[in-house]
Amino acid sequence: MLKLDQLCFAFNGRPILEDISFRLGRGEMAALLGVNGSGKSTLLKTINGILKPRKGTVLVEGVSLKGMSGKEIARRIGYMPQKSGGVICTVFDAVLLGRKPHFGRTVTPRDLEVVEDVLQRLGMEELALRETTELSGGELQKVVIARALVQEPKILLLDEPVNHLDVRNQLETMSLLQEITQELNLLTITVLHDLTIALRYADRFVLIKDGGLHACGNREVMTPGAIREVFGMHATIHDIDGIPVVLPLGSVQ
Repeated sequence: MLKLDQLCFAFNGRPILEDISFRLGRGEMAALLGVNGSGKSTLLKTINGILKPRKGTVLVEGVSLKGMSGKEIARRIGYMPQKSGGVICTVFDAVLLGRKPHFGRTVTPRDLEVVEDVLQRLGMEELALRETTELSGGELQKVVIARALVQEPKILLLDEPVNHLDVRNQLETMSLLQEITQELNLLTITVLHDLTIALRYADRFVLIKDGGLHACGNREVMTPGAIREVFGMHATIHDIDGIPVVLPLGSVQ
């Protein structure tokens, strides 16, 4: 589904990403992990074409995104940034904005059908005519996710989708993303800071350290040794009622 081949990015001549190569497939949720400033958000923006790589390629189903317009990329990749600009309108209209890559001269019945389907899938039908200014933080997060989904992407990129949510909304949002990923056979890549949340919901793990790829794989790559090397932190991993929990023990001296 997604293949990165020696992807590099530099800002003002300073390397930010160096030789990032990995593959991820459909129906998988991948957690993108690393300390602040390691290059996670830059990597998402480079995959999505917002930032242009210094070298390397991004391929979706074997097709390079190089040279594609933003509109063409948006038909393949849905992107949710860390901070989304507030749009004062109804929930329906806010989600409809996500259909922009498919718009012709006018909004079509197909565009409206897709929005209605996504709102129903996310259990948001009752919110459709509510103003976005009336929503809670968790509800607004669903609006942003819905806006990305109506693009009908093959890949969903989410930058810290649960970072500002309370615990209950974190679990609800991650469960929802897990369900959508499997039902729609998407590839979902999400930047996370909570390692326990990552282990609970992700199928694959991409560990970034100092702008380079430390590891990419299934749960086997998420070891106390990897956590120590990538995060500079001693930790143990335990299963509690079948749920993996990361217990931080302190920073590496």
